[in-house]
Amino acid sequence: MEWLNQMQAAIDYMEGHMEERITIDDIARAACSSPFHFQRMFYMLTGVTVGEYIRRRKLTLAAQELAGSGSRVLNVALKYGYDSPESFAKAFRKLHGITPSQARAEGVKLKAYPRIAFKILLKGDKEMDYQIVEKPAFKAAGIVLETTLEDGYNLKDIPKFWAESNQNGSVARISQLLGVDEMYGVIYDMDLGQDTFKYMIGGRFNGEQVPEGLTVIDIPASRWAVFTAVGPLPGSIQSLFGRIFQEWFPATGYEHADAPELEVYLPGDTRSADYRCEVWIPIVKKDS
Repeated sequence: MEWLNQMQAAIDYMEGHMEERITIDDIARAACSSPFHFQRMFYMLTGVTVGEYIRRRKLTLAAQELAGSGSRVLNVALKYGYDSPESFAKAFRKLHGITPSQARAEGVKLKAYPRIAFKILLKGDKEMDYQIVEKPAFKAAGIVLETTLEDGYNLKDIPKFWAESNQNGSVARISQLLGVDEMYGVIYDMDLGQDTFKYMIGGRFNGEQVPEGLTVIDIPASRWAVFTAVGPLPGSIQSLFGRIFQEWFPATGYEHADAPELEVYLPGDTRSADYRCEVWIPIVKKDS
């Protein structure tokens, strides 16, 4: 499959440039993909960010070099992109649990983070209903959280953000100020070189004067793939996101359009087994 070859090409590129400064743009180019789409796909398929994968692989190679040669710690640190022995030692201890100098000792235990290999996993036991929708540009307004993909913090931060915003009345206030029943969760500003992005709790904004305390963002005109999640939150929507990137994208000729993603929350009991909400993913047809 084409996506499999593209992801493997990206791994080959990273592995061939571990002693250099690797940028997201260069990796995505090797995969014939956009940086946004590649980062999202990589994270959803592996559970780690590209940055974390590179860090772990570099520290694995560094440990092997220290254990198997008389290389100086400073030289190894510089070789794998660390500015100082101190920053290298801190990262090394975090992964391996020992200092770089201790890695030279005979019989010492080191951790190895192996090279990733993508394989086809045939699924399809559960159908995925979706529709393609064209939507003109519009605005959304709400309150904003900055979070990160690293170590899955976003999966904890976002539900906590919703819980606190419901509890302190922010969600009700936004709904009243904007005059909307549907609430949005908007994923945007994906600065994935740092694994961070912004998440807005808000709704559609049709006014001219921005309500106090709210941020307004532009949602560009897009073609959207719209999916429905059924079940209590946050489990149902988190599971749906995983299936979109692990199953739907690889099986279609589409890629992410590098625009904000929308979660559309309809009125109802979000803890109910039959609660329904939607995920809107901006898409473009992948070049042949």
